[in-house]
Amino acid sequence: MRPIIPLTRRFAVTGALEAADFAEAARLGYRSIICNLPDGELGHLPQSAEAARLAAAAGLAFRHVPIAKSELFSAAVTAGTLQAAAELPGPILAHCASGMRSAAAWGVAAARFQPADAVIATLARAGFNLAPLRDDLAALAVAGEAAPPALSAED
Repeated sequence: MRPIIPLTRRFAVTGALEAADFAEAARLGYRSIICNLPDGELGHLPQSAEAARLAAAAGLAFRHVPIAKSELFSAAVTAGTLQAAAELPGPILAHCASGMRSAAAWGVAAARFQPADAVIATLARAGFNLAPLRDDLAALAVAGEAAPPALSAED
């Protein structure tokens, strides 16, 4: 399994999962997997239908929220990440090719509920630099909504 990078107590990211990694994720205490890899991007690894089967066999909830590199701020990615964070049991392990898109998707969703600087700081502590996207993240704020626990930077 590739290194797992916690963003919060309830949300972590990693690079692409291989078949054996689903059982390992469950053994490590994760309860859900979010797959951010579009089908076909890494053809030698499990595609979403197979990943869903592997997750179920390991006792994990699963959600496929594919992110092409140009779609990070799309409504589909934001809505999919928000819905997964709200509905899936935590802790959640999200994965893409390297973990970067999964971390950025967390940041885009989390920026709805907290200041962009807090989101950027959480990601920076985990080794991801989204500071250049600060203005874009700040524009996503929605007042008055409570964040799902997996998206809370204070978690």
